[in-house]
Amino acid sequence: MAAGPLAVRWHDWTLEDVHAGAVSRARVEVENAGTVTWSSEIRLGYHWLDDRGNPLVWDGERTDVPHLAPGERAEVEARVRGPIPPGRYGVAFDLVAELRAWFSELGGEELRTVVDVAPRDEPTRADLPPWVEPGPGWRERVEATHAEGYAVVAGAIVWEGGLFQPRPRALAPYEPGPGRIPGFPHALVCPSIVDGVHVERLPDVAGLPAFAAPAEPWMYDGRIVLRAQPKRR
Repeated sequence: MAAGPLAVRWHDWTLEDVHAGAVSRARVEVENAGTVTWSSEIRLGYHWLDDRGNPLVWDGERTDVPHLAPGERAEVEARVRGPIPPGRYGVAFDLVAELRAWFSELGGEELRTVVDVAPRDEPTRADLPPWVEPGPGWRERVEATHAEGYAVVAGAIVWEGGLFQPRPRALAPYEPGPGRIPGFPHALVCPSIVDGVHVERLPDVAGLPAFAAPAEPWMYDGRIVLRAQPKRR
């Protein structure tokens, strides 16, 4: 069968150990097996799959590919962000013509393998003011949520101001609750952050350090509780 305009032939490849939510590196050698030169719209991506081959994450991070004429090949170093949570997944590397189609949708083959995704294990920090202390189970919940793959973990605030320092209205969204709130729309107060992850600083909320949601995977959980004791400020 004659090759179509957009086709790829896969050659040698390697993939570093993958941790949930974190970025690893892959090196993939690709050959232009089609009939047209690849332009800047051709990029390398990937899909994470379940054990039946169904896509769990379709649009993985993209990596630029050299402009290759038909028959030319090159090695591409790609960023690969691990899926959440840890476990065994399929991964399928694929090329995409941006705003048009994935090569696999045009009848091309993906480069597939099975990956055991490990828990995220980078060092973390939580710069708490001296008048803020972890509540019961805070550390265990934070560590478990980071291990799932989340780079930034934030939670609720118990305000122990007493009669003369009532809970500020600004802390209304941070009441302890039953669990996770997807897409939490407020600032993240006193979060735990993986080292090296940039989080934008926002104005304080009731005197507490606040941050914007990052580009990395993050989580707000109302069961992760800090105790604020304003009398100690």
